[in-house]
Amino acid sequence: MRSVWLWIAVAVCSLCSVAAIVGSGSSDGIGKPRDTEIPDNELMASKVSMVPLTLIHGADSKGAVCLDGTLPGYHLDRGFGSGANSWLIHLEGGGWCNNRSSCVFRKTTRRGSSKFMEKALNFTGILSNKPQENPDFFNWNRIKLRYCDGASFSGDSQDEDSQIFYRGKRIWQAAVEEFMSLGMQKAEQALLSGCSAGGLASTLHCDDFRERLPLSTKVKCLSDAGMFLDAVDVSGGHSLRNMFQGVVTVQNLQKDLSSACTNHLDPTSCFFPQNLVSDIKTPMFLLNAAYDSWQVRQSLAPSPADPRGVWKHCKSDISRCNSSQLQFLQEFRKEMVLALNSFSASPQNGVFINSCFTHCQSEIQDTWFAQDSPKLNGKRVAESVGDWYFDRSNNVKDIDCPYPCDKTCHHLIFQ
Repeated sequence: MRSVWLWIAVAVCSLCSVAAIVGSGSSDGIGKPRDTEIPDNELMASKVSMVPLTLIHGADSKGAVCLDGTLPGYHLDRGFGSGANSWLIHLEGGGWCNNRSSCVFRKTTRRGSSKFMEKALNFTGILSNKPQENPDFFNWNRIKLRYCDGASFSGDSQDEDSQIFYRGKRIWQAAVEEFMSLGMQKAEQALLSGCSAGGLASTLHCDDFRERLPLSTKVKCLSDAGMFLDAVDVSGGHSLRNMFQGVVTVQNLQKDLSSACTNHLDPTSCFFPQNLVSDIKTPMFLLNAAYDSWQVRQSLAPSPADPRGVWKHCKSDISRCNSSQLQFLQEFRKEMVLALNSFSASPQNGVFINSCFTHCQSEIQDTWFAQDSPKLNGKRVAESVGDWYFDRSNNVKDIDCPYPCDKTCHHLIFQ
């Protein structure tokens, strides 16, 4: 008999609401997937839990600063053993600021200033140093690059009047230079990943990351919950397009976006990954929930598009959607699958699209690699990503059947 478990967590990505995660598990709750023999040095490393913040000193001389002018930062947990020369760079998410006032406010938070960033973070999921939690990347050099520019590490301008620095592109460049000086220039393997706005950033910077590393380095990219669609909202408008247009305009991103895209599309369209992923030359893996909870809440049914609150219950708990609302969400899923057609056709790319109501599955242990984690074709997210990265499988392209068929999902419920 399967039991249902429930736990409360603060969402760790761009949607900072309190949510419950509901999933199915065995009667003994969450456990380790299977016993793993761990060498002594790895047992010692697995005791490390909190990873300190490091500021990139000298970055300001290159103009690489957060929105408020403070130094950018990162958290590094050193690799060991067979992973000592492998590097995983994970780009933090956290939404965007799309006008002067929202960027001014963002300067007073950890998303716009290193003054407010946590001094240490617990590494879980794809960043964990425990083989029973992160079987393929646990002993790599694992870095979380903090997000403090408001435009997915892509701007290069400033607002003199309000003293706002839009320097995401320079932060990206300074960070990679820093990591190279720490040993990444000799990397045998490298993976650029990111969640939400960081997933979009991994898409935007994937080929540049490849170009900065030696040709001998095996380089791939992962975008988690970064497949933001230019979708129509419940009022018939384009809420996310309007937001992205604001980001592109306030940070003057036109000159920094892919020319392969801007040659035939407007700049705002070239901030949407659906118009970028097929042109990326570096092998890439797209991990996304087909009913991405952030997109449902902020793109499809944000409050301004639903002034009467008809979608209030549905966008907080997918099990409370009525038939017409579910049909709307099924059309959104179809749009996502269709947007991946060309990308999926490339044998070097990987796809894991499950029919869950969630957001960012690589950072959270329970959705990355736990006993009852979500599965597609019998494999958890971590196993699918590992099979793809290490070429253990020739075709890692898994797309789920429509909701509610998948009983392994850990659906978010917003309070």
